[in-house]
Amino acid sequence: MAFDYKKEYKEFYLPPKKPQIVEIPKMNFLAVRGQGDPNEEGGSYKTSIGLLYSVAYTIKMSKMGAHKIEGYFDYVVPPLEGFWWQDDHMAIDYSQKENFRWISLIRLPEFVTREAFAWACQEAGKKKEVDFSKVEFLTYEEGLCVQCMHVGPYDNEADTILCMEQFAREQGYQIDISATRHHHEIYLSDVRRCKPENLKTVIRHPIRKLD
Repeated sequence: MAFDYKKEYKEFYLPPKKPQIVEIPKMNFLAVRGQGDPNEEGGSYKTSIGLLYSVAYTIKMSKMGAHKIEGYFDYVVPPLEGFWWQDDHMAIDYSQKENFRWISLIRLPEFVTREAFAWACQEAGKKKEVDFSKVEFLTYEEGLCVQCMHVGPYDNEADTILCMEQFAREQGYQIDISATRHHHEIYLSDVRRCKPENLKTVIRHPIRKLD
């Protein structure tokens, strides 16, 4: 049976609807950086998602080809994730989506080295005849965070975020969003097939001890 990160690491991908404190270890990701409204048709955000999935599935399906990646094990491609921020706002202002900056992410299995990543980008480029130079191998250690499952439209995340902030304070922490620690979302629903009111999104914010 294919290894499923969501099931094996429920504490990271399937948190309860009530906020919780969690320590996130170092992980490797496929990543693409960009800016602009994620809802723009044909925009850079949607293009970046296509790039990520192309490389992710090139790695997953390498088992079917001649190129064998050392240590490979069959797995379910992990969910899409995103770091989001706006240069002039510590909090997310959903009314100014055109000012979003983001890093779109898909977690990599542990067997994927930088060499395997480079091969996958090159292989995807050959098949798709597309430039994959924007895709990067990103190692990131998120550290101590507060997180919660948000159910509903993305634009309604403010109430969930407020609950997370209040819970963090009650536990002796404060939100620690900075130039290197961002608002983090993990998308568990397919927005193309799911009603907005049923969308499931993990929301995660970095925290530190109260001053």
